[in-house]
Amino acid sequence: MARRRRRSPPVEMTVSIESLTNDSRGVAHHEGKAVFVEGALPGEVVLCQTTKRTSKYDTAKVIEVIEASEDRVQPRCSAAGICGGCSLQHMSESSQIHAKQQVLLDNLKQIGKVEPLSTLPPLQSSHWNYRRKARLGVKFVPKKGGVLVGFREKQSGYLAVMDSCEVLDGRFSQLIMPLRELIGEISIAKRIPQIEIAAGDNSAVMVFRHLEPLSERDKEHLKAFAIQYDLSIMLQPAGPDSIHELYPESQGLLEYRLDEWDVSIRFRPTDFTQVNASINQLMVSNALELLAAEEDEEVLDLFCGVGNFTLPLARVCRQVTGIEGDSVLVKMARDNAVHNKITNAEFITADLYDAPLDGSWLHRKWDRILLDPPRSGAMEVIERLPELQPKRIVYVSCNPATLARDADLLVNKFGYKLLAAGVMDMFPHTKHVESIAVFEPS
Repeated sequence: MARRRRRSPPVEMTVSIESLTNDSRGVAHHEGKAVFVEGALPGEVVLCQTTKRTSKYDTAKVIEVIEASEDRVQPRCSAAGICGGCSLQHMSESSQIHAKQQVLLDNLKQIGKVEPLSTLPPLQSSHWNYRRKARLGVKFVPKKGGVLVGFREKQSGYLAVMDSCEVLDGRFSQLIMPLRELIGEISIAKRIPQIEIAAGDNSAVMVFRHLEPLSERDKEHLKAFAIQYDLSIMLQPAGPDSIHELYPESQGLLEYRLDEWDVSIRFRPTDFTQVNASINQLMVSNALELLAAEEDEEVLDLFCGVGNFTLPLARVCRQVTGIEGDSVLVKMARDNAVHNKITNAEFITADLYDAPLDGSWLHRKWDRILLDPPRSGAMEVIERLPELQPKRIVYVSCNPATLARDADLLVNKFGYKLLAAGVMDMFPHTKHVESIAVFEPS
């Protein structure tokens, strides 16, 4: 029987922070080995304690900041150093966006072997109470005061102890403690693992996942909570298809407006939508401006979701086609087109990760193409884009590494130019980097 390797005891060390990693940890060196320090900023001298030791590198957390960076600020949230929901509250907002821009440019250069001809100004809006969608964990932990509600601790599966959240939409941000008290009153408090929250311009919803049936008394508690805080409550006893209304019994869809194009987007609480409404407005405007579609042109929108880009595009071009792998989202997009009286947008269900790709839309020429893939990127469809002969491609990305990989294909394999790239602060105070890039044939 193989012996279990004994974990090295933690070691304290004083280090000078040289730079930041792509996941926002400080980089230092100690006795010839790299040390990645959670919570440290470039230019600082910190006392830190190791959390993991290997032969090639150590990871550590800050115990004391001996010499602080000018970029260091006091976190607004008391749980900022523990909660994994945010990782950059200790860094000034201007420094956060600069660091994210550098992550994008470094990825493009190192992974994609390409540099943009110009860097776009970053898109920024409110840094607080911006998050309209989230999944909150729930756990009954007597040693920590009973029910906990919130995000998980950094580098841990445990829930952080928190009583509010400064980045959640204002309709949710102060409800952490009331939720803890509410669930403590429910008979199956130990069998509620999560609460999904979602808000539109018109209303806010909480979806309670429960692993055992709720009693009538439990449901009355939930209804009273909904009335008190002007919320809608839904229940999820099994998979996503089991979600149903509790209060009010007949709920309308959530909705947000894109006023510049006179478009209203309806969605269900579990549908994918952008979490930051104000940045989404700026992002859609920026993407359409960069795409520069003309009145007589046909546009292809890949990974279109519920029509976030497709429907505004329909207001400015002759015809737009949205492609999406999730048939439920495609139906919602079609309904949104009808709701907005848009007749020049069509939506097609197709798995854009199929190999090989197929579909009638692949055998047409498109004037311009917009794509907004998930974190895994769009490598499979990128291989086919040159066949469609677009005049311009705009790529919206939530992962600079896969954007860089796909940019490598477009530029170094297919001969496109990377005209411009830039970042959008969709998730302030987190390490997430949302970006946009524009390509044209050489």
